Amino acid sequence: MVAGVKRIYLDTCVYNRPFDDQTQPRVWLETLAFSVILQMIENRAVTLVTSTVVGYETSLHLDALARTWVMRCAALAQENRLVDSSVRERAQVLEQEGFKALDALHVACAEMAHCDYFITCDDRLIKHYRRMEGILYVCTPTEFIEVEFGGER
Repeated sequence: MVAGVKRIYLDTCVYNRPFDDQTQPRVWLETLAFSVILQMIENRAVTLVTSTVVGYETSLHLDALARTWVMRCAALAQENRLVDSSVRERAQVLEQEGFKALDALHVACAEMAHCDYFITCDDRLIKHYRRMEGILYVCTPTEFIEVEFGGER
């Protein structure tokens, strides 16, 4: 782990953003932001952390092209967090707080991997986590780019 390099976790919906309706301005901007994030990962400006939850959720995807795309992007990760007992325990607490099961597992993996950012396109998840004042900075791909290139949290 390189000192000072931010650790990021991408929710599965971020990997899938290029397959959403690009005529919607928000979707298009988030897809562009995701492409910048991929460049940052490849340049080692950030450290990508993924998890077995991303792999599981992606395996359920009906679109073979999208499945392949997500798995290739996730393969850029420098760390793959396994779902162990500590992740399961934290996910159970998050579920009791109102998170959906898979969202709780993603967030728990990111927390246990000591990520700085949890990046998602899910507004409900963002609002819910921010209300709890969790340890991660949870944001959209565009918010992440804004923060990393001169904005403030």
